[in-house]
Amino acid sequence: MNIQDKKEFFEKILEHTKIEIGGLRTSNVTPSLVENIKVDVYGSKMPLIQLGSISVPEPRQLLVETWDKNILKDVEKALETASLGLSIKNEGNFLRLTMPPMTEDTRKQVIKLLNEKIEKSRISLRALRDEIRNEIQTAEKNKDIDEDSKFRLQEDLDKTTREYTAKVEEMGEKKEKEILQ
Repeated sequence: MNIQDKKEFFEKILEHTKIEIGGLRTSNVTPSLVENIKVDVYGSKMPLIQLGSISVPEPRQLLVETWDKNILKDVEKALETASLGLSIKNEGNFLRLTMPPMTEDTRKQVIKLLNEKIEKSRISLRALRDEIRNEIQTAEKNKDIDEDSKFRLQEDLDKTTREYTAKVEEMGEKKEKEILQ
């Protein structure tokens, strides 16, 4: 047993966190704000990024151009139900999304949401740590590893958990600075 083999699970939590907080609003818009919104088309739900291109012509504006013009209404509907606070204008061949300036209350709400997402990531990391710790203890009970190996593995596990928790915290702090700008 090796903690390095379990790092992929830690990385998945980190990647999920990046996607989750990437969709939070800041004073400038980025395609990540809308690219993972699920659109009900072709009999399934697909992320917007797979249905067209998203560009940023101005700091507070996005242009969404679908490759299939017949699904533009479906995309518009999905964006409206996402409740991102964007004004959506259908210009025939594409959608123009405009973000109003953030108020102090909006910033507080977004930061609160950010903190909730960061806390969920911390919880996921702790749950993964506990799961791996149980595997280590089971391996010792089954005599697959000795007691010294158990303690070494638990030490490595705690170090890895702290490392990834710090990365999640850093992502949260960076995003909070973006929101407050």
